[in-house]
Amino acid sequence: MKLTAHIKEALLNLSSSKLRSALALLGILVGTASVVAMVSGGQLATNEALKQFKTLGTDLLAVSINDVPNDDQTSHSEESLTLQQVMAVTQTEGQIRDVAPYTQLYNPIQYNGHTLNGAVLGVTENFAKIVHVNVVRGRFISSLDRYSPFCVVGHQLYEQMKAISFVDPLGKQIQVGSDFFTIVGVADAWPDNSFVYANIDSAILVPILASTALSKYAEINNFIVQLVPNANIDMITHHLQQAVQHYVPNKRLYVRSAKELITSMGKQSKILTVFLGLIGSISLIVGGIGVMNIMLVSVVERRREIGIRLAVGARRVDIRSLFLIEAVMLSLVGGISGVVVGIVIEYIIAFLWHWEFMWFFWPPVIGFSVSVAIGIFFGFYPAHQASQLDPIEALRSD
Repeated sequence: MKLTAHIKEALLNLSSSKLRSALALLGILVGTASVVAMVSGGQLATNEALKQFKTLGTDLLAVSINDVPNDDQTSHSEESLTLQQVMAVTQTEGQIRDVAPYTQLYNPIQYNGHTLNGAVLGVTENFAKIVHVNVVRGRFISSLDRYSPFCVVGHQLYEQMKAISFVDPLGKQIQVGSDFFTIVGVADAWPDNSFVYANIDSAILVPILASTALSKYAEINNFIVQLVPNANIDMITHHLQQAVQHYVPNKRLYVRSAKELITSMGKQSKILTVFLGLIGSISLIVGGIGVMNIMLVSVVERRREIGIRLAVGARRVDIRSLFLIEAVMLSLVGGISGVVVGIVIEYIIAFLWHWEFMWFFWPPVIGFSVSVAIGIFFGFYPAHQASQLDPIEALRSD
């Protein structure tokens, strides 16, 4: 018999038992959708995390300076880098294009008698350029401000202050501890980024020298370094370590590279993708078992039909092909439907979490291919069982 005749007959047989065929198809659909949705959703999450680093650029280093613990207990050194020393440290390496040191304080913040939740960041003029802080109103901190009581407020704090006073806070004063700062700028919404140890949206940005006057704990323990293209990160790290130890011997320098973080997250993404794919494959295997179960029941119900076909000259390979094509067609329809449902679920995930939706090529292809392979694998045994029936015994069955 020709392939087209087998396909037509398979469609007739499947349509004659609609409910049973629909249940088998549903198992394949759920399994395929699980694979596509899990793998695609994992890649969406990874891309969203990587986007935080890529928006800042890959030519950045995050440098942290911490105390060196001794053998007995963690010691705290009173020494800390000054602004002049930080600039001198970075000038020792020709591959450094720019630097943005910053301090971080948690002094009480009040506006019109209302307490606000936020941090105080002491920054330089370069901070906005390096970490991409956009000022939508007013201006940013200038190198001429030095100890001047001026500040830029983050987007969330700005919205809170407008809700409190019902007037534009730009040009008004905000109290930090016992000191008052004039608001000279408003920052645009800034996405959280683990590369910078600060949430700029809920922070007040003041001149870095002014922050040292606010508290004796305002130490420059962090700075962001912008590098020239294709810089030697290991060499830069070594030179920075030597320079820091020259000024503060009891401090240890920790460096994080944007390129290294992106590479590391890419490797973790591959592991996550395989892991999610394996979890989704479990439900696909369950769907394959359902196909095999349905096909075995079909073989039992159609024993007389099989016996007649064999008696009138049908070959055993024809019987095997007939039942195998039925299983494959269930897998094809279920696989295509599952791919569509999986992509829809991926879109819903992106919509609910406010992620950028991206269509990935390999998850649907892999999900569909595996569903067909599952159908062939689990459909072969019932098809083989049908082809091995004895015609006389099959004809005698009720």
